[in-house]
Amino acid sequence: MDQQTLNFIFVGATFALYIGIAFWARAATTGEFYAAGRGVHPITNGMATAADWMSAASFISMAGLIAFVGYDNSSFLMGWTGGYVLLAMLLAPYLRKFGKYTVPEFVGDRFYSTTARMVAVICLIVASVTYVIGQMTGVGVTFARFLEVDSATGLYIGAVVVFFYAVLGGMKGITYTQVAQYVVLITAYTIPAIFISLELTGNFLPQMGLFGTHQASGTPLLVRLDQVLADIGFASYTGHHTNTLNMVLFTLSLMIGTAGLPHVIVRFFTVPKVADARWSAGWALVFIALLYTVAPAVGAMARLNIVDTIYPNGVQGESLSYEDMKSKPEYAWMVNWEKTGLLKFEDKNGDGKIQYYNEKSDKMTALAAEKGWQGNELVKFDRDILVLANPEIANLPGWVIAIVAAGGLAAALSTAAGLLLAISSAISHDLIKGAINPNISEKGELLAARISMAVAIAVATWLGLNPPGFAAQTVALAFGIAAASIFPALMMGIFSTRINNSGAIAGMLSGLIFTVVYIFIFKGWFFIPGTNWLPDTADNWLFGISPLSIGSVGAGINFLVAYFVSRATADVPEEIRELVESIRIPRGAGQATDH
Repeated sequence: MDQQTLNFIFVGATFALYIGIAFWARAATTGEFYAAGRGVHPITNGMATAADWMSAASFISMAGLIAFVGYDNSSFLMGWTGGYVLLAMLLAPYLRKFGKYTVPEFVGDRFYSTTARMVAVICLIVASVTYVIGQMTGVGVTFARFLEVDSATGLYIGAVVVFFYAVLGGMKGITYTQVAQYVVLITAYTIPAIFISLELTGNFLPQMGLFGTHQASGTPLLVRLDQVLADIGFASYTGHHTNTLNMVLFTLSLMIGTAGLPHVIVRFFTVPKVADARWSAGWALVFIALLYTVAPAVGAMARLNIVDTIYPNGVQGESLSYEDMKSKPEYAWMVNWEKTGLLKFEDKNGDGKIQYYNEKSDKMTALAAEKGWQGNELVKFDRDILVLANPEIANLPGWVIAIVAAGGLAAALSTAAGLLLAISSAISHDLIKGAINPNISEKGELLAARISMAVAIAVATWLGLNPPGFAAQTVALAFGIAAASIFPALMMGIFSTRINNSGAIAGMLSGLIFTVVYIFIFKGWFFIPGTNWLPDTADNWLFGISPLSIGSVGAGINFLVAYFVSRATADVPEEIRELVESIRIPRGAGQATDH
């Protein structure tokens, strides 16, 4: 059976499963659409949360980022994992105890203001739409290679699938679909990692293989990787080479952005009681760790495989020839990915061979002059393809390649569905019911939620056709926006009785505007490529702070503005102070767990 047929079978079977679950678990009430009727078991919710959390950025992009930058990009792992712990410990149980359906609803009630609720809706939509672009990018990349269609067609197919199970099922359908998607994506991620770890190090567990011995050279894997990168002029994989301040701010931005992501927060509204929210958070961390502890090994081993593929006899020997690449089965992956435009070579010196090296290295400049090289001929290696190409790079069986295709789509679609639900809930429940038509019937609200979901899918697909970067980069921008706007409002709403409605509104707006403007200065408008006001380089950044890291600064501005505006305006009403204390401090035996 040829590879494309296998891909169609695996991907088609998983899509049929997701749509079947949606019909089985379709929502009949607004409670089921927004919060799955608050009847989800903690383990089930933990698995669904993990799928919601591990997006295309985690599955597709993260290992690629680590592979091409090294340990410096472990900040993605530290920020996302640390932020999830922050969310589980500081926000989720208290928000569940509050007993509402959406994040803006909490903000509106806590800050006793419809305006605050509407500002929270704006913040949620901006962050979620930015995030969902990254998921649609991942869908397009996966389809482009494995179903051999262009990325635009892939986006349309993915949008149709999400439409069926998200619009029909709401949170109830999405929850059980995400459980299935978690099983698919974790299987797809770990099986190739196990094969590659066994091949390179003899270790069954990739986590152990990362620190094991590279069998071909007899040296530790990471030592071998550092050496081959040094041979072609790149910085060491295990060293620290970036601005420390920027790295700290970036990690912090990912952490607090994680804790402010509405599509993850609402998952904790689906369990029966507060204690279940804590348990589901613990289970989710276990399920997340199964992938996150494997990602560094995948990145390191894939980078080593790429260099060894191009230089099978070392950089001083002969490099891979174009003739061999196009004729030998073990190099078929390069030809396949070249067709997508995500991998490109250019024979600059006409010698029929591929030279891959760092042109900025003095050592490699001298060697290139000696050998007659005219520059690096691996002119494009899209980082989003690394995990998807990994099974082919390692010559794994066709069924493994097919399940990785299904896993990449599962990761992207699971998070996209959660984000789209958060957007549609904000529009139907917070905007329409909360401000425009408070007397809308439940049937009317459910219809509005489904129409909002359909419109959100259409907008996300359109924006996904012109993303501002690769999947993880786009997602990092979304985290910065959530960090600067939503997280401070939630923290102050739960842990402070001094922040009033004026302070909260001013804080959210200042954090959001500062962060979005800073990002747009360097990244341009998402749907008009090339409109950035300044080149996105460290020389132009404010104090050397990257647009990916600016969310932590925006959060600081949010906190400060909210504090000083609250001190200069009216005190918080006494009933709101009591509400805050009732959320945070248990009153009466069992009251903390029976809401």
